[in-house]
Amino acid sequence: MSSQSPDGARLPNREVTGVGGNGIAMLVVLLLSLVGLGGAVLALIASASGWMVLASIILGFAVIFILSGFYSLQPNEAAAVTLFGEYKGTDRTTGLRWTWPWMGKKKISLRANNLISQQIKVNDLRGNPIEIAAQLVWRVTDSAQALFDVDDYRGFVTAQVEVAVRTIGARYPYDDFEHKEVTLRGDHERVSGELRTELIERLAVAGITVDECGFTHLAYAPEIAGAMLRRQQAAAVVAARETLVSGAVGMVEMALAQLSAKQVVELDDERKAAMVSNLMVVLCGERDTQPVVNTGSLYS
Repeated sequence: MSSQSPDGARLPNREVTGVGGNGIAMLVVLLLSLVGLGGAVLALIASASGWMVLASIILGFAVIFILSGFYSLQPNEAAAVTLFGEYKGTDRTTGLRWTWPWMGKKKISLRANNLISQQIKVNDLRGNPIEIAAQLVWRVTDSAQALFDVDDYRGFVTAQVEVAVRTIGARYPYDDFEHKEVTLRGDHERVSGELRTELIERLAVAGITVDECGFTHLAYAPEIAGAMLRRQQAAAVVAARETLVSGAVGMVEMALAQLSAKQVVELDDERKAAMVSNLMVVLCGERDTQPVVNTGSLYS
């Protein structure tokens, strides 16, 4: 129930359980009232007594009174009970239920809901425009807050998802070609966890929690997608070349060391440089090598 803090600020509503009564018991009372009403009507027809008229009227009002208080709840469904607009509590007990006819009853689903947001354009940490869409599974945990602290809790969820996605999208870069930073594309688990934490904090005012969430769409905006693709391709080529050159240098070192250790051939510095050059061309070249047969001596 809502209240006010010492400084006059309004505190949020909090769910109170324990309202509502057993509908089966009241159904038995209804059946007894119907039997009594039937007997009173038959007696009234037989004798036309004033007491029978009064009994018939009373029993008729009792039947209407009892019928007006019935309601039912399905699994994962609750009913917020109010009295002339004042929140009195929430009934979460499933089955046939009953409460006073003048009590208002507003049902709310406690089931898990799935939401996929629309694609929105966000500038990442480096200012690059990217497109993001998120998916989340949410559910109501506090019916009083969901019904009475926000105007439309479903619309509130949709709006807060967009705000949270923009916040997280601007917190990290889309990609890092040097793999030194946390990125939206490369650290999905961490970023999704932060998005869930952000959403839980924003939706707490509406009594809603988030069970899981993640990105369903993450890409550069069309106006820069082509340029970024070429940049990624260039970075991949450079990385491949670095690996290739590093491996080639190691192989050349190994070849020279083994030739020297086994005394296969003695090479001066000039010939070593020529051999290194030839080996690097062979190992780093993209085309098949074309051997040249030397029919003279090593130095001619």
